[in-house]
Amino acid sequence: MAMNDIIGSVGVALILLAYFLGTEKLMKTDSKIYFVLNIIGAGLATTASLMIGYWPFVILEATWTLVSLYGLMKAMKISMT
Repeated sequence: MAMNDIIGSVGVALILLAYFLGTEKLMKTDSKIYFVLNIIGAGLATTASLMIGYWPFVILEATWTLVSLYGLMKAMKISMT
């Protein structure tokens, strides 16, 4: 298995784990850990997509990373008030 496959697989697994845990109500979808799983997962998927030069997924996963970062910042602000 190539390095980009390993990186991409770990990233996608983290995104799917967060989605599954949120869907099954085992984790709140507005929790910090939910956003962190998505940030790390999407960041890894972005990296893997960059490594193979597949730009549609670079854009998708980079956007997912940024939206998750925004969600994490919002969750941190809410919990601090």
